[in-house]
Amino acid sequence: MDTSIFVSTFTHLKKTTDVSLCVLNQSMKSKSQLVLIAIGATLFTLVFYKQGLGLNLLIFEAVALVYLISKRQLLSHTMLGLSLIGVLATLLNTILTHSVFSYVVHFLAFLLFIGSLNYPQAKSLITSGVQAIISLFDSQWRSLKGVSNMVFKEENPIRIIWRLRMFFVPVIILIIFVAIYRASNPVFDGMVNDILIFLETRFDMIFNRLDLPLLFTFLLGVIVCNFIIIRSGSEKINKKDFMATDDLKRRRKKHRIRFGTLALKREYQAGLFLLIALNILILVLNAIDVYWVWFNFEWEGQYLKQFVHEGTYLLILSILISIALVLYFFRGNINFLNNNSALRNLSYLWLAQNAVLTLSVAIRNFWYIHHFSLAYKRIGVIIFLLLTLYGLYTVMIKVRDVKTSYYLFRSNAFAIYLVLILSSLLNWDNVIARYNFSHADRSFLHLDYLSTLSDKTLPHLDHSLQELMALDEIQKEKFPFEEKFMTVQEYHDIINKRKEHFLATWEKESVLSWNLPEYLAYRRLIE
Repeated sequence: MDTSIFVSTFTHLKKTTDVSLCVLNQSMKSKSQLVLIAIGATLFTLVFYKQGLGLNLLIFEAVALVYLISKRQLLSHTMLGLSLIGVLATLLNTILTHSVFSYVVHFLAFLLFIGSLNYPQAKSLITSGVQAIISLFDSQWRSLKGVSNMVFKEENPIRIIWRLRMFFVPVIILIIFVAIYRASNPVFDGMVNDILIFLETRFDMIFNRLDLPLLFTFLLGVIVCNFIIIRSGSEKINKKDFMATDDLKRRRKKHRIRFGTLALKREYQAGLFLLIALNILILVLNAIDVYWVWFNFEWEGQYLKQFVHEGTYLLILSILISIALVLYFFRGNINFLNNNSALRNLSYLWLAQNAVLTLSVAIRNFWYIHHFSLAYKRIGVIIFLLLTLYGLYTVMIKVRDVKTSYYLFRSNAFAIYLVLILSSLLNWDNVIARYNFSHADRSFLHLDYLSTLSDKTLPHLDHSLQELMALDEIQKEKFPFEEKFMTVQEYHDIINKRKEHFLATWEKESVLSWNLPEYLAYRRLIE
């Protein structure tokens, strides 16, 4: 008997069974994920519905993190472990500082953590971020697809819509004729109006009874849980990250070697000319700044807007362009050109002079803070300049050690991530309020700005009318500006109204919205 028929039949049956089991397992996995999403969205709704951010975020994310890390070996992957530390630190910090900045940094850290889970072997935070963004959108589509498969079983809803396409044209024609008959017959028009009013009334009753904030909270919970539970990624991006390297390799061209060498030498000569000219130009600018800004600056009662705002933005732009120029010249084989030390040294000088320019911007910002107190943008400039100095340092390392652009993006992305986390640990609102009032004898006290700071700063913003009037006398003498600002009486009234509203609101708040800074502010205000 020929056994090949039985072998062939058995093989075919085994393949069919394997495929069926795979589909069944996928279906069971999809259903279990949808159940988890429904449970997670319900929990999300219970803790966030009509609540401010506070302990509820800690409760929800604690459950989510336990689920996410229960089956992961975090210590075996550096990026995954670091991103988890970032999430935990920023999550705790949202309770301790309760600022918009701390929440934004935390959500960024959580996004990167999900991206790291999707591809734990990632060498760069940029890869984790891109993976997370792809997963954020892809997970919503997968969730909708899973729900539609459960509702319509094996039937594709798109096919159902496609089958109903033959009714679209008749419905449109019907609507046209109804409009014509309404216009031509008042009785018919009245009948149609009665029907439309009846339908409108019924729809209003439905929507009036429907709790839209509850529905929106639940839908937001579904979106968040889709992102957490249904995770995916791009294999193409994973492969690029895996193949990426910090060290630049020389690319040898098999053809037109002589032509290529000549073109490279001409580019090298052009780079020499440009960097010599630019170094001379920035040397003049730095000499002016060192003399005028560093050692001989005198404030004469002006606003300093052009001195700081416009000048700072233009100088920062020039620094970024300077970095781009160096990266352009050292992007490829010019790194391996013989006797390229002149271009390297000019690049080092150019980067060093840009570092001096960065310090000049920092000193401009210092004078601005000295005379006009602290504000978010002035703090932001300090943080940005620190990152700029590190960026210049990494560009120097790239040129010296022949590194790739991937090295620059990877190292600077991590530096940005680290600086954002560290800077979010401070309660900047309290720092600003305390600093500005304590330096009101020498710096401009902008009451309009201070009155807009968050509720947790109210104990530092609350001053008696007598104290404010005494400060106002100093301010009028030191800053006789023509522009009209908020009076001390207006400021005092605004802060008192805010205090009353805050105390009444805090006493009604649920424990789910609790956070440390507002709790401390409440305790100090009632003492």
